[in-house]
Amino acid sequence: MMLHFSRDEFETRHGRLMVEMAERKLDALLVFAQESMYWLTGYDTFGFCFFQCLVVTADGRMRLLTRSADLRQARHTSILEEITIWRDRGTADPVIELRDMLNDMDLLGARIGVEWLTHGMTGQVGLQVQERLGSFASLKDASTLIPMLRAVKSPAEIEMVRAASDLADGAFEAALPLIGPGTDEAEILAAMQGHVFRHGGDYPANPFIVGSGRDALLCRYKSGRRVLDAQDQLTLEWAGVKAQYHACLMRTVIIGEPSERHHELYAAAREALDAVEGAMRPGNSFGAVFDAHAAVMEAHDLARHRLAACGYSLGARFAPSWMDTPMFHAGNGEMIMPSMTLFAHMIIMDSETGTAMTLGRTYLTTEDAPEPLSRLSLDLVVV
Repeated sequence: MMLHFSRDEFETRHGRLMVEMAERKLDALLVFAQESMYWLTGYDTFGFCFFQCLVVTADGRMRLLTRSADLRQARHTSILEEITIWRDRGTADPVIELRDMLNDMDLLGARIGVEWLTHGMTGQVGLQVQERLGSFASLKDASTLIPMLRAVKSPAEIEMVRAASDLADGAFEAALPLIGPGTDEAEILAAMQGHVFRHGGDYPANPFIVGSGRDALLCRYKSGRRVLDAQDQLTLEWAGVKAQYHACLMRTVIIGEPSERHHELYAAAREALDAVEGAMRPGNSFGAVFDAHAAVMEAHDLARHRLAACGYSLGARFAPSWMDTPMFHAGNGEMIMPSMTLFAHMIIMDSETGTAMTLGRTYLTTEDAPEPLSRLSLDLVVV
């Protein structure tokens, strides 16, 4: 069995879930999010692209319904003992098999929470669950239950994030000597991802972002590479990943001489990040952190060039995205609490002049000011 955490750690997480389920008066919970399964049991797989569901009852029982391909995966990576297999065949209906399993667990007519908001549940599966289980039990939306428990990290999780942050720093340090005129973006990407792998890290939940020239204004991965010019700009967003826990960083590197606009945007990004750090403490909401960012951008007349969010929670995540909840955006009333790991990114994309500027790093929240987890300088990087 390959577990990244102790049995005591999993028992503590299980206990926190039991308390929350009791407060919501849930008899059971249907867990569809892979992150939730991993956090609660250690179960580590990309098999969530097919139907699977972990049932957790109010008395603490856990039973996984999955495919045969994930039977050994669950046995080798998790603390799960009860595993039921649904078979791939022409007439397969795993939701009916889930209903039969729930019936075997004496949950007919029960009040059951469901994780609707997850990549692990397609729209088709959601419709089938509602159709086949809606008359079997009273289904309640419990999409935020485990994610909000996961948002506050244990000491053991924080150590994983610290290790991930060290990998992220090392990835940039490995790539920086390569950045310059004539370098292919592919070499930079290979150096960064290679460093993470060579030092015991994992695949990220989404691809690293590497874009130069006009593509430096993009904040999503796209296929295709180009070679850096003597005068260029390069936007990088990447993560160190340890046991699926992510620590992210973001930078725009200038090749050659920074333009006056680069300097203006960098000054705004640095000021905005400082403002976000000032607001990122208990007593403030995620929305208030975003407002601090937005106020600086507006003061620099950059409202039309900024994004409508400036960061999010990080933790153990699976494809297709390392972004976790809660997120820094306007009106988000979720509160900052100690022991959260949060990524703040200042992204300014001036399409009018073709100028990109980004600055971001991961923080650990405390009782007071947040602790930056990266050792990298925040100075504008020019090569």
